[in-house]
Amino acid sequence: MATFENVSVEDLRQILAEVDDADATKRLMAAITYKEIEDLTQAEAAALYGFSSSWASKWFNRLERLADEPFEEVVYDKPREGRPSELSDDEHEQFVEVLHESPEDVGYDAPAWSVSLARHYLSEEFGVEYCERHVRRLMSEAGLSWKTARPEFHKSDERAQEAWEEGFKKSATTWTMNTRS
Repeated sequence: MATFENVSVEDLRQILAEVDDADATKRLMAAITYKEIEDLTQAEAAALYGFSSSWASKWFNRLERLADEPFEEVVYDKPREGRPSELSDDEHEQFVEVLHESPEDVGYDAPAWSVSLARHYLSEEFGVEYCERHVRRLMSEAGLSWKTARPEFHKSDERAQEAWEEGFKKSATTWTMNTRS
């Protein structure tokens, strides 16, 4: 287990003041807590911030490098690439442009885009199959937002609707004497 003999609390606090990443901040706070509270184990310090004991061991060993390396190399995670997109940049741009048009302009008989309709478009136009969750994310990134219909029952009487709504308006609270003994 790392003992942090080469890194002081003051060093950690100075680095904490310069860090602009939430994850790095949380990790540094766990390390500072571990160094400042006597008889606190690394696992206990990690648990205070929602981390596992195996995480604590790896992170505190990583902080030992602060004595020899710049803090930017130690406290920040390396960027992760992730899986490459199945759509090319041009296809993605085309998809975004289409989403900003009416589905009727593209040949669909629908008044507005839905996730399933956009998913169908991606499949037909580009031969790409995405799950609904990912299509929803793409639509959100394209600037679209969910709109939920607020239907009214088509056979309802207008006066009955008004009376029903009137029953839900706030009224002044009145206090009365409890007559039960």
